[in-house]
Amino acid sequence: MKRTALNGISMLLKDDNLRTLHGWKKVQHILAYYKFLLLIICIFAYFIVYNIYGYLTHKNIILYTALVNVVAGEDLIRQLEGDFLDHLGVDTSKNAMKLYTNLYLTDDELSVYHEYTYASRMKILAILEGKSLDVILMNQEAFDAFSQNGYLYDLEQLFSETDPALYEKIRSDLVYNIVILEDNANDRILNKSIPYSALTEEHAFGLDISQTPFIRQSGFDESVYLGIAANSPRLNTVSEYLKYLYEII
Repeated sequence: MKRTALNGISMLLKDDNLRTLHGWKKVQHILAYYKFLLLIICIFAYFIVYNIYGYLTHKNIILYTALVNVVAGEDLIRQLEGDFLDHLGVDTSKNAMKLYTNLYLTDDELSVYHEYTYASRMKILAILEGKSLDVILMNQEAFDAFSQNGYLYDLEQLFSETDPALYEKIRSDLVYNIVILEDNANDRILNKSIPYSALTEEHAFGLDISQTPFIRQSGFDESVYLGIAANSPRLNTVSEYLKYLYEII
């Protein structure tokens, strides 16, 4: 595209007919013979401006958090996102935090959120694959789904080894769930008469954070669980986030 634009500009400058025309006739001549060139130049200029703008406004994402089956008000969203950045004291002109909202996972066809499940599942799988998800706040149903599919860290193992002091603060809130290591679901698709069986393990995949200050004051009707994506590359910031939620200064 760059070479096409430069060649076109060179042709425009060498156009002898254009030199003899003035005013509106010159404009008509350019529009008649160089419309494609003008389009290329506009597209080229757009990409240059877009890339420059992106470079100047780019921010480093220090943590990715998601609300799954959890609907938060403006105050809680501010506390979970902007206030955490203030707590860290980072330069918000260069750093940011990403909070995904409006994500729903449910098998209940009567749920008002059931129609959003497929799109949410695709988005969650994509951000997990791209390592763009660190902390998940969710209800029991979502916690079961994340745990059983092996998407969450064993928090007991993780923090007892990496941050024993934090582990002692949160250990009473650890919540255990199963991960399915192997099952016969594919076989049952072919033969429904085969009883379902699975090989599972139980681990501390979550924290019940319902009584932490920000969550408690939001007045949720059901428990809110926190899980950490098993492939999160930002575990140091995750630890700081937990200390923030538990008001461990």
